[in-house]
Amino acid sequence: MSGDARKRAEALAYLSGFGNEHSSEAVPGALPVGRNSPQRAPLGLYAEQLSGTAFTEPRAHNRRSWLYRVRPSAAHPEFVRTGNGSLRTAPFNQAVPDPNRLRWNPLPEPEPGTDFLAGLWTLGGNGDATQRSGMAVHLYHANSSMERVFSNADGELLIVPEHGGLLLHTEFGLLHAEPGETALIPRGVRLRVELLDATARGYVCENYGAAFRLPDLGPIGANGLANARDFRAPVAAYEDVEGPVEVVNKFCGNLWTATYDHSPLDVVAWHGNYVPYVYDLRRFNVIGTISYDHPDPSIFTVLTSPSDTPGLAGVDFVVFAPRWLVGEDTFRPPYFHRNVMSEYMGLIEGAYDAKAEGFVPGGGSLHNMMSAHGPDRETFDRASAAELRPQKIDDGLAFMFETRWPVTLTPHAARAEHLQQGYDDVWQGLERHFRPER
Repeated sequence: MSGDARKRAEALAYLSGFGNEHSSEAVPGALPVGRNSPQRAPLGLYAEQLSGTAFTEPRAHNRRSWLYRVRPSAAHPEFVRTGNGSLRTAPFNQAVPDPNRLRWNPLPEPEPGTDFLAGLWTLGGNGDATQRSGMAVHLYHANSSMERVFSNADGELLIVPEHGGLLLHTEFGLLHAEPGETALIPRGVRLRVELLDATARGYVCENYGAAFRLPDLGPIGANGLANARDFRAPVAAYEDVEGPVEVVNKFCGNLWTATYDHSPLDVVAWHGNYVPYVYDLRRFNVIGTISYDHPDPSIFTVLTSPSDTPGLAGVDFVVFAPRWLVGEDTFRPPYFHRNVMSEYMGLIEGAYDAKAEGFVPGGGSLHNMMSAHGPDRETFDRASAAELRPQKIDDGLAFMFETRWPVTLTPHAARAEHLQQGYDDVWQGLERHFRPER
């Protein structure tokens, strides 16, 4: 990446307010004044609307942006099918849902020349992309920057880097995402992923359902959790490039490719609320108990994709950020539980306070609905005997994709060499302590 590109990425303005109206122009005067689609757009540009919701959805939920670009998106040749690699899409019906607790090590090293798209590996998911419901869990491991451009008609992509920085070249401009941050790419937005290090590894939640939004705070009040002002959107930057550019489109689960005679990342100015963002997970304002008991993990929700049932998410994105534990007479690690929701958990750095070993950065665990889980034996023994002084948890950063439906594995995830054997053993040896005579 050139020094100028890195400087632009690092100088991104905070366009405050997740989901609110923003605007940006790479050339002064590129944005029309008072009209979205004037008879002649400024500077000889084409006006184009990108709609992430139906035109008639309520104003509070409606997502759209106006793009002012060198060429309209309609100027492209025919798409043809290409191979899907290890990328899969709902419905996941090649295997039966598995009630067992499962855990994976990090993805193995990729073949030389593997870019972000080729490095996507689908673990599983639920729902139906053609019905715009459900989600998929992907991991990526890449060692080459993308030369091609990618867009996803099936859902939005929540990218969680674990190793190696990413420079995301989007239609809206540049976004810089490092481990400890997350990037949200709305459905249909084109991007090219440039690696800022020799290799890059991380996680992706593909959300087929309603767009991610900030959760309601309810009794918490007006402040707490993720602050809207901390989501940063790109400053407009465009490519005026002539020559062949491969564009790959994911549509109803399959990859399609076309060769354009120009770069489609040619938006000179834009305004709207359908926008890519990056969020620093360390800015999450953790809410917790200051008296007793361990609060439910829903208080760690960064973003939520609501379903047709109030309070029941299609998918939640949850982060276990640095925080203080001060509860008195309290078992402080996550408690033993069975959950109607299904949980895929990943680790970005450090250690997770509910597991002594085996859960490592780049790896992940899946606990499907009503699967019993919680702290392993070593963690239980240590926490049960600990002196309960104020304790700072700041040596790890974990997250969770939590979904209303079971996650069905892909065949390659179910038989992967990096699937850990004997995960159930971590709960063996939990001794009987019941003494009714007490």
